Amino acid sequence: MRFAVVSGSFPPRPDGRARRAAALAGGYTTAGHEVLVLTAECSGAPAEECPGGYRVVRLPAVNAPGPCIGFTAVRASGRHRIFRALHEFRPDALHLHGQFFDLSVAAGSYARRHGVPLLLTIHPRPPNPGFLPSAVLRLLDAMLVKSVLSRTEPRYVVSDKAGRDYCVRRYLADERAVECFPAFDGGWFDFAPARNIRAEQALGDGPLIVSMGHVSRRRDLLPLVEALPAILAAYPQTRVLVAGKVYHDAFARRAEELGVRRAVAVQGVVPRQDVPAYFAAADIVAHDLNGGCGTASLEAMLSGTPTIISVPADNYPGVELRNGVNALLVPPDDSGAVAATVIGLLDDLARAKRIAWRQRELIRRDFTMAAVAAKHLRVLEKLVADNTVRRG
Repeated sequence: MRFAVVSGSFPPRPDGRARRAAALAGGYTTAGHEVLVLTAECSGAPAEECPGGYRVVRLPAVNAPGPCIGFTAVRASGRHRIFRALHEFRPDALHLHGQFFDLSVAAGSYARRHGVPLLLTIHPRPPNPGFLPSAVLRLLDAMLVKSVLSRTEPRYVVSDKAGRDYCVRRYLADERAVECFPAFDGGWFDFAPARNIRAEQALGDGPLIVSMGHVSRRRDLLPLVEALPAILAAYPQTRVLVAGKVYHDAFARRAEELGVRRAVAVQGVVPRQDVPAYFAAADIVAHDLNGGCGTASLEAMLSGTPTIISVPADNYPGVELRNGVNALLVPPDDSGAVAATVIGLLDDLARAKRIAWRQRELIRRDFTMAAVAAKHLRVLEKLVADNTVRRG
């Protein structure tokens, strides 16, 4: 079959959405299908290439501030380019990543016009929340995106319970039309880290907490910083290493106010190939503390490092999260819970190691791309089969 993967973000962009789209495109290709990827142009990336056996076409785009967003159809002839590429490829089904991007809207219009079945991965919030006010995004979602989706009748894919609830509430989707497939490509954690981050950055032998990922208003690190006075009282040599682009620096100002700024180091963006080395250096990973669990936290869990996240136990339908057994769960924005969890782990390193091992096994079983790509393929193949029957 021929599948078109459409994503406003795709490598070399560094966000989890881009990595997921690439991993799924590779998974579909490995399964013997022909794949075309349509995405926004990215500085330093070729307009066309064929990595891993599938074709990538990068369309001229207006790139928003930050690394993760590109808009294509707003450029002259952008919509025509999208339609032409899809018409030449003649896909049996489309897989769209993200409903806000104009690339997805244009591809959805193509699907409606030509009767092509549609699988849509929903992302309730954009990756760079500083780019557009949330009120504008809600209006866009209600007026434009919802209108397009209502005419295409896609099958939805979400990552967690919040995504499913969003689909049902925002798009009035039938729960039976929503699949929950949390996923990421974790194959690159099968290799030993090539760098010693502690030695390179003179971090010492004390407890090290790594925050891996961009810092924004949505993930502001304030729960971790506000937990530091209690953590440092118990373990004075503790350091926090922030590895990611800082869009919102309230955490640094708060650290100054609390007198703990000396314990916080800001590394900035980390090359993808070095991420395992940072997790290997860490005693604990803590980034998603304002609600949610992003790709970097899932990767940290797979690495075998105890990882604190702020999601409910039923966050992933069909996956059982048990706090203190195979997960480390805290309420969103709860610095007291963060402090208690960190201190508890440092007090009992053997227990921390057991939890980390169970986290790793959980991710290997339910979240890795090999398993999830197969689930996506089953849905896509059924969509194509049902569409063939419907059209006679």
